[in-house]
Amino acid sequence: MSGGGGGSSAPGRFADYFVICGLDTETGLEPDELSGENFEQTPLRRTFKSKVLARYPENVEWNPFDQDAVGMLCMPKGLAFKTQADSREPQFHSFIITREDGSRTFGFSLTFFEEVTSKQICSAMQTLYHMHNAEYDILHTPPTNDKESCSSTGDCNGTSVSKLQRFNSYDISRDTLYVSKCICLITPMSFMKACKKVLEQLHQAVTSPQPPPLPLESYIYNILYEVPLPPAGRSLKFSGVYGPIICQRPSTSELPLFDFPVKEVFELLGVENVVQLFTCALLEFQILLYSQHYQRLMTVAETITALMFPFQWQHVYVPILPASLLHFLDAPVPYLMGLHSNGLDDRSKLELPQEANLCFVDVDNHFIELPEDLPQFPNKLEFIQEISEILMAFGIPPEGNLHCSESASKMKSLRACDLVSDKRNGNIAGSPLNSYELLKENETIARLQALVKRTGVSLEKVREETSSKKDLKIQCDEEEFKIYQLNIQIREVFANRFTQMFADYEVFVIQPSQDKESWFTNREQMQNFDKASFLSDQPEPYLPFLSRFLETQMFASFIDNKIMCHDEDDKDPVLRVFDSRVDKIRLLNVRTPTLRTSMYQKCTTIDEAGKDVFLHTLYTCLIKTSLKINFLTISEKSIELRLAKIDHTAVHPHLLDMKIGQGKYELGFFPKLQSDVLSTGPASNKWTKRNAPAQWRRKDRQKQHTEHLRLDNDQREVKIAHLTCSFVCVCPFSPPIQKYIQEARNLGSTIRQPKLSNLSPSVIAQTNWKFVEGLLKECRNKTKRMLVEKMGREAVELGHGEVNITGVEENTLIASLCDLLERIWSHGLQVKQGKSALWSHLKLQLSLVQKNCHTLTIPSMSFSFSFFSRHIQNISEIKTDVGKARAWVRLSMEKKLLSRHLKQLLSDHELTKKLYKRYAFLRCDDEKEQFLYHLLSFNAVDYFCFTNVFTTILIPYHILIVPSKKLGGSMFTANPWICISGELGETGVLQIPRNILEMTFECQNLGKLTTVQIGHDNSGLYAKWLVEYVMVRNEITGHTYKFPCGRWLGKGMDDGSLERILVGELLTSHTEADERQCRTPPLQQSPSMIRRFVTISPNNKPKLNTGQIQEAIGEAVNGIVKHFHKPEKERGSLTLLLCGEGGLVSALEQVFQHGFKSPRLFKNVFIWDFLEKAQTYYETLEQNEMVPEENWQTRARNFCRFITAINNTPRNIGKDGKFQMLVCLGARDHLLHHWIALLADCPITAQMYEDIALIKDHTLVNSLIRVLQTLQEFNITLEASLVKGIDI
Repeated sequence: MSGGGGGSSAPGRFADYFVICGLDTETGLEPDELSGENFEQTPLRRTFKSKVLARYPENVEWNPFDQDAVGMLCMPKGLAFKTQADSREPQFHSFIITREDGSRTFGFSLTFFEEVTSKQICSAMQTLYHMHNAEYDILHTPPTNDKESCSSTGDCNGTSVSKLQRFNSYDISRDTLYVSKCICLITPMSFMKACKKVLEQLHQAVTSPQPPPLPLESYIYNILYEVPLPPAGRSLKFSGVYGPIICQRPSTSELPLFDFPVKEVFELLGVENVVQLFTCALLEFQILLYSQHYQRLMTVAETITALMFPFQWQHVYVPILPASLLHFLDAPVPYLMGLHSNGLDDRSKLELPQEANLCFVDVDNHFIELPEDLPQFPNKLEFIQEISEILMAFGIPPEGNLHCSESASKMKSLRACDLVSDKRNGNIAGSPLNSYELLKENETIARLQALVKRTGVSLEKVREETSSKKDLKIQCDEEEFKIYQLNIQIREVFANRFTQMFADYEVFVIQPSQDKESWFTNREQMQNFDKASFLSDQPEPYLPFLSRFLETQMFASFIDNKIMCHDEDDKDPVLRVFDSRVDKIRLLNVRTPTLRTSMYQKCTTIDEAGKDVFLHTLYTCLIKTSLKINFLTISEKSIELRLAKIDHTAVHPHLLDMKIGQGKYELGFFPKLQSDVLSTGPASNKWTKRNAPAQWRRKDRQKQHTEHLRLDNDQREVKIAHLTCSFVCVCPFSPPIQKYIQEARNLGSTIRQPKLSNLSPSVIAQTNWKFVEGLLKECRNKTKRMLVEKMGREAVELGHGEVNITGVEENTLIASLCDLLERIWSHGLQVKQGKSALWSHLKLQLSLVQKNCHTLTIPSMSFSFSFFSRHIQNISEIKTDVGKARAWVRLSMEKKLLSRHLKQLLSDHELTKKLYKRYAFLRCDDEKEQFLYHLLSFNAVDYFCFTNVFTTILIPYHILIVPSKKLGGSMFTANPWICISGELGETGVLQIPRNILEMTFECQNLGKLTTVQIGHDNSGLYAKWLVEYVMVRNEITGHTYKFPCGRWLGKGMDDGSLERILVGELLTSHTEADERQCRTPPLQQSPSMIRRFVTISPNNKPKLNTGQIQEAIGEAVNGIVKHFHKPEKERGSLTLLLCGEGGLVSALEQVFQHGFKSPRLFKNVFIWDFLEKAQTYYETLEQNEMVPEENWQTRARNFCRFITAINNTPRNIGKDGKFQMLVCLGARDHLLHHWIALLADCPITAQMYEDIALIKDHTLVNSLIRVLQTLQEFNITLEASLVKGIDI
């Protein structure tokens, strides 16, 4: 946000205007009605209109002067008056003026007080005081004998304040009156520190007893016309009134210019609040800053927007909101505004829109009020820790300096060297590590140095350059340099977060097919970023934040800039810097392939940089390359060098051709400047020509030449990336270094030339061969890692991994695999077509299949390669080739067909030869076979990586209902319906046409299917339906679920149910003989008919003894306990453990069926009948007030309340369905063991159960109660389909 500014035609001046604002004695005192001040205040506390008294020059064509904006922002509260009794310290603040085209101009204002010499103004102030005192006597005289009411209402307090205000008056005979005045610089770029020094020295010149060396016109003329803007990457020194002023500008490869102290923001707010405010700004909430100090408002606003790099705030941005523009706060759009506080009103007295999306920041009081539903910034805790470590290294408490004086003193007592000594916390060192001293005794390094010397390269120069930097003399004070250091370190940490999160953003950008003008015209209807595919690659904890951030205007504008700037020369400077950083991250990832993970990756510290640079220098000197890696210290060292060696010194101020008598010095008064000498600059510009920046141009040419050579080396380095693939990131003492040093020795005598084209064919072949080996090794490690992660702790217990290797999100592992597949498909490619080599190959293969009319037989439960690929092509939510390729990989893994499909893709040898060079990985037969074999191991586990990631896509589902063949399903006359539920949602009720048993419908992805609710409306003559099972198939993934039923639906049949809840079983697919079968056990199925009701024939039900029933209860409860002790991502469906075969409902049914007395002939008796009778007994008992004790009374009431609620549900779920609902609710509310104890002592039990029944054996009942009590510690959440219609 900071730094940018002036128009394109600006000639490069440091400042465009010098402005003076203040009291116009000719117009007199004009009350500022728009400031909203209370006129009950004393005249000294009121505000009056200020005016622009003078500006030099009158106007410049590249930056037209906006008098209204400058007048309001130089003195936002208007004129202020004080007497000799008040503090009159000068106040500095900066501001921004945004023009209609979005460009910005920066203003820097110093407000001070001058004595009022106009007798007219003094008399007017005296008159205002007489009027104020008269009004006060009339309005504020308290009634007599009313002290009690005064004290009771609290008005006395206010009256005392008014009296104090009355005594704080102005008497023309004894008081000296002062009025505020402002001097201001308007500049195209935000050099805040330099402008502040210029203005302070000018003010010092008029308040110093001694006059300045030259008239003030000389210094103002110099800053307006003779001091140029420093070019990018250069520093500039120019003269103020009393001393030199230095400013420096970042190069085009560094973070943009930002000259505000980050330190002040963290001291005012603390790290936690800054990160929260930063998150609100990224998500484009309305943000209102509140402070008594204008400069604090500006500093906080500019800091937050600068930390957004590479993104830019796109909405209303008014860091200092003038009092006349308070209506802006009602704007229904995102804004970032600063509101001035008078120090008296608190938050409750502010009339602000109480919106849910408002972030209110009280800067002075260390307070932030967050909007509702604010997602957490990714890796927030680690991010805060990294920032805190940097702040503590500079003696700044992370909590901020307000309200933490004790902790602040402790923090400041910490020394940076103490922090550095703790290597584990990743603190930034106070001084670079002397790696040479640490490693000089290492024999391996010594031999490597000797080898380097034989190549003719001396390392002494490297040492000299490193040591010479310690002797640099910085040409600014130490405190200012520390501010520079802290600024760049904090900004690098923030920039590193976005570089890591958006390292692959470019491949998801949707490039328009039409020309720029057409695209820009239809921009609102166009999608510019493949959000679904990008989010599918992200770690799960990132998704709440990223899914909202991708919808912001700042992200859309960032991507638009990327699309509009195809050429490097056209790129926005911010985008160019960010892309260069991303490119280096990618280059580093190619050499050192790392796993995509949500693990926090810190910005490189100085310690690490020192070690890596040393090893890297040795290695790259050996192979004559020049690899550059962007460490945190690069920007910091660049600033240090610019401040140590000034690139240009501007012309010194000099005497001007002024009239005699002008430029007169008068102590305490800013003089009236001579406008004729300040209105125009030098015609020939002789002063600037004398020191024209030819030296800068020469340095620029030298720098470009150096960068050109470095670019060539980088390009060459990519060709032999396998040699340095892990070297630059290993610790000096880690074992892998020995291998790379040995490789360097083996190749040192061969690789001597700076260009790969001069290498021998044998070296090139060896290079490519090692790259192929590296890819295969990475594939082997990655597949093993993914299997270990998927199998979880069981794999660790079997010895297939270590405990600390697990815990990485499945999403990031699969994204990492997709990256590997892209690199494999890109290796040795003849001509790259599109951003995804894999998807290009798939499309070519698909087109050949279609062209040759080659059709494949599609098995009933499988998909062919071509049919599979077309599905991905037809998903409209996925826009880019990279996204389609990754969706294809995820879908293949979910279907256990990845190895088979890739094998089929590579079976066309003619196409492979046409696309790839001979040394390509895909043309190395042995390695290719091993690669496919490793991928085949994914068939051993179940992945739902497509279903769980692409949650918003529409998926067709096919339903098949299979009624009983024996009992005349064709006679069924009612209207059936079905509702399908999954982990991601449910369909709602779907009406099924009568006599139609098979249908296809489309809805948003339901995830893994869990339950099916099926029923009918009981209409017609034959409203009885015996359903054997229901099949539901996902037409994209091919997953088929079977929902067994085996029960009647109809009044008077079975348990009288008109609807049933069925639990699903995922069927395993029948693959071909060469494919391995999945060993993962199938999901549990719905309970069968045979155990659901007590029939007239005891032989029709399974006879379990008490031991078997106890074992079933134990296994059911143990399954639930295991479920909650697993990591959340490894848990299965809790519904299956409750309602599936062998679940808790099934086990408790066995308990209540054991010893149940045989019913009368032709009548089925259900468990629910027994429970209803028990309810009636306890309700009667309570009415007669015969409940034995209070605990039993509470249990009985709960039991009866649940039975009544279930009976009153509008659902026709039958008696067994009601029992299932009761068990689920009891498990959720931890009441099952109470109910078992209650029913065991109920007299109804003696009537309906045999003496041998388990429920009548107190020893077994007590054992059952103890087992059920183990469920109390778990928070059981029931699926909506299980408790639909119940509000209890």
